[in-house]
Amino acid sequence: MRILAAMSGGVDSAVAAARAVEAGHDVVGVHLALSRAGGTLRAGSRGCCTIEDAMDARRAADRLGIPFYVWDFSERFRDDVIDDFISEYRAGRTPNPCMRCNEKIKFAALLERALELGFDAVCTGHYATLIDGPDGRELHRASDAAKDQSYVLGVLTADQLAHTYFPLGDTPSKALVRAEAEARGLTVAHKPDSHDICFIPDGDTRGWLADKVGAEQGPIVDRAGAVVGSHEGAHAYTVGQRRGLQLGTPAPDGKPRFVLEVRPVSNTVVVGPKEALATSEISGSRYTWAGRAPEPGEFACHVQIRAHADPVPARAMWADGTLSVVPDAPFDGVAPGQTAVLYDGTRVIGQFTIDRTVSAVPVPA
Repeated sequence: MRILAAMSGGVDSAVAAARAVEAGHDVVGVHLALSRAGGTLRAGSRGCCTIEDAMDARRAADRLGIPFYVWDFSERFRDDVIDDFISEYRAGRTPNPCMRCNEKIKFAALLERALELGFDAVCTGHYATLIDGPDGRELHRASDAAKDQSYVLGVLTADQLAHTYFPLGDTPSKALVRAEAEARGLTVAHKPDSHDICFIPDGDTRGWLADKVGAEQGPIVDRAGAVVGSHEGAHAYTVGQRRGLQLGTPAPDGKPRFVLEVRPVSNTVVVGPKEALATSEISGSRYTWAGRAPEPGEFACHVQIRAHADPVPARAMWADGTLSVVPDAPFDGVAPGQTAVLYDGTRVIGQFTIDRTVSAVPVPA
């Protein structure tokens, strides 16, 4: 096959490209220039899209003896990922920019261009497994549960999975990937993993959002509507947050309070006891299926609502353009804007963006 290897400059994508070459594929490496922000263009900045990353990717490609290019996707990245991130926070939701990047950039814009240029598939260093099942290609969890990235890949559709290649999915551990990189003479063998939002190079998400969204003082209220404090910008708060609330009025029972809801229209943050974070139902209308869609109606599944959360057994209902999920036991601290990924065992069924949540604890009269 002709393979376009997306090389981020990290060890995973370098080893994935190396395995594609070793498997006998015709491989070309490409690094995506995603951000034009000044902080990401200087040496020593944090994230995964810096000049140093591009240089590391080029060195890896040279070591593997494959052609290498840098493609500028910064405009598309700004429109589909950065602007979406800002608009979601403005609406009081909590987005996952890595999900949007996979959905809109790596497996949409990049894959579209790859197919136009005659490539058969895009190769990445994600930890997930592809299996050709009776109804087409299926997306499954990786062998290494600690590194499994099927959650952030849940946005991939059947057509995209048909042109995707994940060489690391069956690798038992990240330590083996690093050892392999070292044995292959790749200089990124011991490069640290990146955990930052790549377009916020200094890691100060609150400050970055304040500059983009604006910070305006507003009330913090309890579930009954009584004002218990004030804030300097609702965008800085997320559901489940406990620290940094600076409440002027303690709870009657003296227990800590948590953010339960962010209301952007009134610039209000709602707080309450930890038990009020329990969520009995989630639903959304923005969904996709990772392969053949299930029949409309109710079906059993497991649901994961964060990249590193445990999957929860649940019943899903797909009807009238809405996908709803009722977990066997309540979720803890779900925010609109998060992504819920549905599983059947290790197989990804699909995903949806959470638009509505139902609290398992009634609001006091």
